[in-house]
Amino acid sequence: MAAENSRVDEGGALAVEVRRALARVIDPEIRRPITELDMVPRVSAQGDRITVDLRLTIVGCPAATAIERDVRAAASGVEGVSEVTVDVGVMDAATRDALIARLRGDRPTGHPFTAESLTRVIAVTSGKGGVGKSTVTANLAVALAARGLRVGLIDADVFGFSIPGLLGIADAKPTRVGEMMMPPRAHGVAVISIGMFVDAHTAVSWRGPMLHRTVQQFLTDVYFGDLDVLLLDLPPGTGDVAISLGQLLPHADVLVVTTPQNAAADVAERSALVARQTGQSVIGVVENMAGLVQPDGSVVELFGSGGGAATAERLDVPLLAQIPLSVALREGGDAGEPIVLQSLAASRDTAGDPAGDPAGDAIVALAEHLAQRGRGLAGRKLGLSPR
Repeated sequence: MAAENSRVDEGGALAVEVRRALARVIDPEIRRPITELDMVPRVSAQGDRITVDLRLTIVGCPAATAIERDVRAAASGVEGVSEVTVDVGVMDAATRDALIARLRGDRPTGHPFTAESLTRVIAVTSGKGGVGKSTVTANLAVALAARGLRVGLIDADVFGFSIPGLLGIADAKPTRVGEMMMPPRAHGVAVISIGMFVDAHTAVSWRGPMLHRTVQQFLTDVYFGDLDVLLLDLPPGTGDVAISLGQLLPHADVLVVTTPQNAAADVAERSALVARQTGQSVIGVVENMAGLVQPDGSVVELFGSGGGAATAERLDVPLLAQIPLSVALREGGDAGEPIVLQSLAASRDTAGDPAGDPAGDAIVALAEHLAQRGRGLAGRKLGLSPR
């Protein structure tokens, strides 16, 4: 590796031991050890005093304080070290360019989420707006990440971007390293949204080519690292973004969100049919706002019933979840605290009630079902060759 070839360890065994300890320090944005990223060109020792040369990727790196703190703690924890000095600087252009090329691997152009990728791509769609598609997507991403999966989330709902607010990172911005963007993270999920580039009160009014380029950039220029699952929150309907995603990700799975009422269910079916026309696979239907549970256990069906099941039957796919109406689900979205966090905490609290909010529980169950369906290796190249 370049990091191994360019490193300088002065001061003998103690400097070597400190470098080994620094291999446990992870860059919070790139999610790799700093020693693999050419961020530690030199470790030197004078007696029991250590100096670490730390080179950040860019000027004003938002993770600078955390990285320096972790470097100091790791070096101080090595037996025999009495004092640590961290000399913080910035990579030169050549080192940074080499790092970017290494992170991109063998794909100087194009996105990594091809049919050969091990990442499972799930596009969440709906026929009409207002059915809670983005809320379901945000909570589903957090629930999948809580299972230990590496999850990325693209807010492709360019006109109605709401994912950052739902995840509590409304003011977050990606970090640019050369031509690459490092996405902010929330609850273990790497997130990118057009809302991170425009004012929150700005109305985005773009035509098809601009929408296509934006989605393509999110797939190509954002460094998600190695993902198990990439979720995409699509705008409602069958417009330009859905068509672009069909062209860019024809192998994606599609999850259709609807409400119980027939008016929403009928329209939701159309979005699934468009996905199939582009070659994507519709894997199931999620019925949101399925009913309001009353204190006595009865259910008030404010939006009717049966729409999700009817859509699933017409599409010949399973009804994967019925998510009840929930005040806590709405409050969690407004506060940027996904309701699944409450359900996940409740399930770990063996001394208390194992059940959380009914809506959160339903989304956690949906995540468990989807997590059991990883991408198989059949029909894909493994990048191996016989000797």
